[in-house]
Amino acid sequence: MSDVAAIERLVAKNHALKKEVAKVIIGQEEVIDQLLLSIYTGGHSLLIGVPGLAKTLMVNTLSLALGLNFKRIQFTPDLMPSDILGSEVLDQNRNFKFIKGPVFANIILADEINRTPPKTQAALLEAMQERAVTIAGNSYKLDLPYFVLATQNPIEQEGTYPLPEAQLDRFMFAIELKYPSVEEEIRVVKETTSDVEHKIDPLFTAAEILEIQHLVRRIPVPDMVVEYAVKLVNSTRPNTEGASEYVKQYIDWGAGPRASQNLILAAKAHAAVNGKFSPDIEDVKAVAMGILRHRIIKNYKAEAEGISETDIIQKLW
Repeated sequence: MSDVAAIERLVAKNHALKKEVAKVIIGQEEVIDQLLLSIYTGGHSLLIGVPGLAKTLMVNTLSLALGLNFKRIQFTPDLMPSDILGSEVLDQNRNFKFIKGPVFANIILADEINRTPPKTQAALLEAMQERAVTIAGNSYKLDLPYFVLATQNPIEQEGTYPLPEAQLDRFMFAIELKYPSVEEEIRVVKETTSDVEHKIDPLFTAAEILEIQHLVRRIPVPDMVVEYAVKLVNSTRPNTEGASEYVKQYIDWGAGPRASQNLILAAKAHAAVNGKFSPDIEDVKAVAMGILRHRIIKNYKAEAEGISETDIIQKLW
């Protein structure tokens, strides 16, 4: 199949996939779009939202529609690295046998990742970066495709272990889940209090998703679009010449080079699912919020004046 035909097929299958997910998940179209872009590019996502917004249900439904296996890990303060990676045990013949932990799946929902200590967070982050885990000196490859979708509750910060900026940078998107509208919530209540159960049909296979990831990487990008993405990221750094007075006033640290790479990858995927064979500046802008939101660090002045990361990013273009 030519790349042109593959992109046209992706547009149709992406549309069918969103219809399949919509059987269970009402609204949240923007969130689902960003999750799918993350999956089509092989990135990981951080879901930020208050409890009760169906984060687990959304990820589970998505994994069913994608034909991938799914595991959920509830992070708690007493969770140890071996609890998620697995451990070696003695079998009945007194030989060591490796028992795989829940991290061995295609899609991992890391629920409330900031509730567990740094060593357990780091164990998951190795799996995210290397697509492998190391136990007792032995390396075990994870099945591909491999995605980590981590959640954080923005309300409760007591007894939590916030992810350091270097670890946050490993997430491609930071996706903000908002409350549904009144109309959507009425539909949610009607659906969830009835006895109707929707069956989700798998529309992809693991091999097809890997093919899509390679297809996205083969999409050509004009030099002017790459320059725009790099300059956009560069403009978030307060200690550079390209930074505006607004950025210098409210940002302590800007985004790193990984942001530029992710902007281009996500822009390619955004162009592909919209039937375009090459991304333009509008595709970069469409994905910039989710990619830059968690990569800029506000200063005390921005905190005091109630200026959010969203406000700052909107001032960049």
